[in-house]
Amino acid sequence: MKPATIIGILLVILGIIGFATGGISFTHQKKVVDAGPIQISHQTQDTLPLSPILSAGSLIAGVGLIVVGAKSR
Repeated sequence: MKPATIIGILLVILGIIGFATGGISFTHQKKVVDAGPIQISHQTQDTLPLSPILSAGSLIAGVGLIVVGAKSR
């Protein structure tokens, strides 16, 4: 596969995720207390918002790169 096609597929997937969820959420652990053998951690969930304009742009650019990658064979 050509690099343009791979990047295009990734952009299309990112655009679909942006439309479906309104953003990308992720969870990470944060250490609150680290006192020798005792460790207390806290999980936080953050969301990276993606606007519909960015999602649409990602979809259009991804489809364009897939078409360019397929034509350059």
